[in-house]
Amino acid sequence: MDLTETKLTSRQEFHGDIVDLFCDTVRLPDGRTAHREKISHPGGVAVLPLTDDGQALLVEQFRYVVDRTLLEVPAGKLEPGEDPRSAALRELEEEAGVIPDRLEDLGWLYVSPGISTEVIHLYLATGLRPGVCHPDEEEFLALRQIPFETLLNRVLRGELTDAKTVALVLKAALMKGREEV
Repeated sequence: MDLTETKLTSRQEFHGDIVDLFCDTVRLPDGRTAHREKISHPGGVAVLPLTDDGQALLVEQFRYVVDRTLLEVPAGKLEPGEDPRSAALRELEEEAGVIPDRLEDLGWLYVSPGISTEVIHLYLATGLRPGVCHPDEEEFLALRQIPFETLLNRVLRGELTDAKTVALVLKAALMKGREEV
C-alpha cells in the first residue's frame, strides 16, 4: 500500500528568524483530504565532545520554550548552505572552547517529524585541543565536565531529557561497547 500524502495547497502563516509555519492541505492515500501544519527549519548539529580521560563536555543553559535549565551537548543551527561538519566544528569551539583532532559522523535524526522538517546531524568529537569559547551574543552557557559513565547513567535514569543529548550519549555508549568486544 502506498502511504504517501500529496500536498494540494500550502499557505505560509508565519515567517520568523529561525522557522516558517505552513498550513497545508494534503490528499491522503485513500483519496480524502486532511490538514497538516508544518514548521520549516534549517536543521542543526550536535556534538558530544569526549576528553582523552573519559570526560564529556556539556553545556548548561536556560531554555525559554520549556522554562527550565537543561544539560545538553554543544549544538547549534545550520546557516543557509552550511556544511554540517563545518557547523559542528564551529559550534564545538563556540560553546565548549575546544577543537577536535577527530570528528566522527554518527548520522542524523528528525527532531519531530510529525510537525517539523528539522534534522540534526550528530557527531562525536575526540582528541580535544584548547580553542576559544565564544558563545553567540544572546547565548548564556555554563560549561560542565562529567565522566561519560556518569552521564550515561543519568541518561538511563531519565535525568537528561534533551533528545539530541540522549541520542548522542546512547550511540556513543553502544559504539564504545562494540569496540571493547
